[in-house]
Amino acid sequence: MRFLPGLICLLPLLSPLAHAELIDDINDRGELRIALEANTAPFNFKEDGKLTGFEVELGQMLAGELDVQADFVVTDAGDLLTGVESGKYDVAINHIAMTPELAERFDTSAVYSHPDAQLLASKDEAPRPLVMAQSFQPEEKNEPAPNLVIPFQKGNPAFKASLDNALARIKDDGRLEQLSQKWLGKQGVTGN
Repeated sequence: MRFLPGLICLLPLLSPLAHAELIDDINDRGELRIALEANTAPFNFKEDGKLTGFEVELGQMLAGELDVQADFVVTDAGDLLTGVESGKYDVAINHIAMTPELAERFDTSAVYSHPDAQLLASKDEAPRPLVMAQSFQPEEKNEPAPNLVIPFQKGNPAFKASLDNALARIKDDGRLEQLSQKWLGKQGVTGN
């Protein structure tokens, strides 16, 4: 029984819910693991074998603001969010719209873009599960633009603050608007 107080102190460390804050893991690795599909121009795609597009450049800027390297991992729709949820990837930057279902499973960044729903619908040839692409098939022309966010594992408030601060710096100095104009034209309106 003498060891009971010591064991009680160790219990939080043994809990499966206890984990290092995501920002610490990212800083230790020196890289931000970003999942994307790389098949949806102008958001993310390969050109001459090299990743490019709006979200690729955004991921590079965010990693730079976090003072780490961007490590892009090309995956499919079925692995995109489950990989983030399991910790295989840190974030997914793949034109993912904020929905109540997404908010239940993940914490997210602030909104980084409100692109025209028609732009997204025309780029997606078939609905992709869990990437919210199905919400981009507008029934009416006046459907509101989706709020694009970056999902990551729940329970990482320091990472959320770091990511949102990085995103705010990119917005405030005009880089996000320039990126939006470059890749999305007039249809790509960046978040507030």
